[in-house]
Amino acid sequence: MQYLIGVDIGTQSTRAAVMEESGRILTQASKETELIYEGDRWVWQEPDRMYGDAVETVKAAVEKARIAPQQVASICMDAQMAGTMGIGKNGEAVTPYDSWLDKRCEDSWEELRAFGEDEIISITGAPVTYAHGPKILWWKKHRPEIYRKIDKFVPPGSYLTMRFCGLTGEQAFIDHTYLHFSGFADTRRKGWSDRLLRALGVEESKMPRIVRPWDLAGGLTKETAEACGLREGTPVVCGCGDTAACAVGAGITRPGVMYDVAGTASVFACAVGRYQPDVKYKTILFAPGVIEGLYTPMAYISGGGMCLKWFRDAILRGEKSYRELDALAEEVPRGSAGLIFTPHFSGRVCPNDGVIKGSWLGLTMRHDYRYLYRAIVESLAYEYKMYLDIIQESVLLEGGGSHVLSVGGGAQSALMNQIKADVLGLPVRTLENPDTGALGCGVIAGYGVGLYDSIPKTVDRLTAQKQEFIPEPQGHLDYQPYTQAYRNSFERLRSVYTFLQKARHQA
Repeated sequence: MQYLIGVDIGTQSTRAAVMEESGRILTQASKETELIYEGDRWVWQEPDRMYGDAVETVKAAVEKARIAPQQVASICMDAQMAGTMGIGKNGEAVTPYDSWLDKRCEDSWEELRAFGEDEIISITGAPVTYAHGPKILWWKKHRPEIYRKIDKFVPPGSYLTMRFCGLTGEQAFIDHTYLHFSGFADTRRKGWSDRLLRALGVEESKMPRIVRPWDLAGGLTKETAEACGLREGTPVVCGCGDTAACAVGAGITRPGVMYDVAGTASVFACAVGRYQPDVKYKTILFAPGVIEGLYTPMAYISGGGMCLKWFRDAILRGEKSYRELDALAEEVPRGSAGLIFTPHFSGRVCPNDGVIKGSWLGLTMRHDYRYLYRAIVESLAYEYKMYLDIIQESVLLEGGGSHVLSVGGGAQSALMNQIKADVLGLPVRTLENPDTGALGCGVIAGYGVGLYDSIPKTVDRLTAQKQEFIPEPQGHLDYQPYTQAYRNSFERLRSVYTFLQKARHQA
């Protein structure tokens, strides 16, 4: 039997999984990510630590699986999508990984918007946001001496895959699932935009070649192979973004499906067969899917899932599990008795408004931690309803989008699934295996070396739905005024958020 290895370079953890050809996840290993914070805007990761974590988790997963190194047919990585880093001519890291949570690039937004945000959206598929383009301009403007040393800008998954294979800057790549975040790509054409690069003064030579997720990147170097407990030369495919891998593992390979990736970021998306960028609302990011010709329009809450972790760890000091909190929140009425939470600790991304931050609105003496927790969960659903309304108005969704498929860690929460179903007014379905990223990586790895002859047919065979949460008619009615109040809060409180942001910067 041959095995496949998937590696997820996540925001909260690095995880590796060993998968059988049958699609069964044999073993997994994980290690908590070290995020480095400076103030309330700078967030990065050390590339050497990221490489070490990837190697360590692969080694642990392989050892637990008790398989021979020669039985591993291929490796695939997925990774955080909106952040970037600079590498040198030998493939070495020149900068830290500039995380998608890092907000220092805000000062580049005006330059981009002066060029014309509508045109940027039409070309790249995404509005101006915390992503590669503004980050690259930040390095150019604020660290010109480092910028000059950078041979290529790549996402972290590309850097680590390159390091696993010993690739140089000349061999650097980015796969097409990241292009909407790249800032300088013609996403529909899957090439670099001469117009954007020239207008913004960025050299095309600093852009990597564009590849497909299943293209072969190379083979493991002797050093990495020994560190992982694998054989030198083991094939490694180019890989893709984490949301893209989750979509594949959930069986989202054809138009007509809406889905929720309930992870560190809370992502609401759908699958369509044609390019329809959101110029009107500047909210939906038109992302290319893994499957060629498929697009997965998405919007997301930056760190939406992290709000729940923050509440559990920082407020409750880890004294309650998520399961316990869910059970206690079931005791709280819909709407949390007049309490609304804003989950944008890192600024609102879709649409982009960096001054918006986290808050509870309507606190009274009645509201204990059960109410506060439920309000956080409800806020994710309120934000999704805003995304759903735009998708239903602006995106031609073949097949109608009759339900939402939920994947990721949050999909294991019955409370969260029912609240989303009630707020959205649509059934929410879960899968037998909610960790679809590992399955998606495994299938891409296998397809890249010829173990599978079709990605869609393979995932159709390997995925199965588990449960359906039907919206309660009264629940949907109860939540409508809360959803509207949540929507209104951004404009009505924007001046307050603006003052508070200035105060933080002066403190």
